[in-house]
Amino acid sequence: MTLQPTQPEIRPTHDAVDLPLDDTDDVGPGHARPRRKGIYILPNLFTLAALFGGFYAIVMAMNGRFDQSAIGVFCAMVLDSLDGRVARMTNTQSAFGEQMDSLSDMVSFGAAPALIVYEWALKDLGKWGWIASFVYCSCAALRLARFNTNIGVVDKRFFQGLPSPAAAALVMGLIWVATDLGASAHSQPWLVWLACGFTLYSGLTMVTNVPFYSFKDISFKRTVPFIAIVAIALGIAVINIHPAGVLFSVFVIYGLSGYGVYVWKRLQGKRVSLISISTDEPEEEGLHR
Repeated sequence: MTLQPTQPEIRPTHDAVDLPLDDTDDVGPGHARPRRKGIYILPNLFTLAALFGGFYAIVMAMNGRFDQSAIGVFCAMVLDSLDGRVARMTNTQSAFGEQMDSLSDMVSFGAAPALIVYEWALKDLGKWGWIASFVYCSCAALRLARFNTNIGVVDKRFFQGLPSPAAAALVMGLIWVATDLGASAHSQPWLVWLACGFTLYSGLTMVTNVPFYSFKDISFKRTVPFIAIVAIALGIAVINIHPAGVLFSVFVIYGLSGYGVYVWKRLQGKRVSLISISTDEPEEEGLHR
């Protein structure tokens, strides 16, 4: 009986293991080189500029320039409203951009207003002052987290709770108007309590279920009557008369409008919740657009 020669066992070496390829690997002819993922620069430039506005506001408050702090936050609001629209118009949406936008919002509309209003007035209340500031800051974080998790099931026509830029506008608008009029929390003690009330109202309203109109159903690609352009020009002229007072008044009205919508829907017997339960329910039309 003859024995068949056995083949020696071949053990894989380190060189034989499949490793992930990167741009420096020599994959040989006929093989496509994998590409690294990049970042869309245009919408993220707006987001970084908005982040700079919030950072600038904090630095100005540290130097006692509260009017410049307010301007920094309001500029961040304008830039924040543009980054998403620019991304959609140029088809450059990305998960990175969404996360970057949320982090920028937390700094510009969460931490910055809380720190600035504390430095401007609330530190005179002792521990109650920084507690009120923390309530606002934590509510901003909770509101942004809820927005990110409910973005697919909430009615696009309304915000669930006061949006963080509008909440920041209420707090910073009060500081801007008072500073513009030459008043301060040290010379007018009642401003301390007014600032505390605005801070708590803005913070707590962010985490309510009160509906606030989002203006997202307004399309800039549609034609509008000529009178609409005239109205916009008049609005810009009115804002220039007294920017601090006009902008603050607009956001005070908006900050109260959600409760008006809530009461109106209640009186009409309509559904108040903005969260979708089923895509087949007729009364939930518009919640999945």
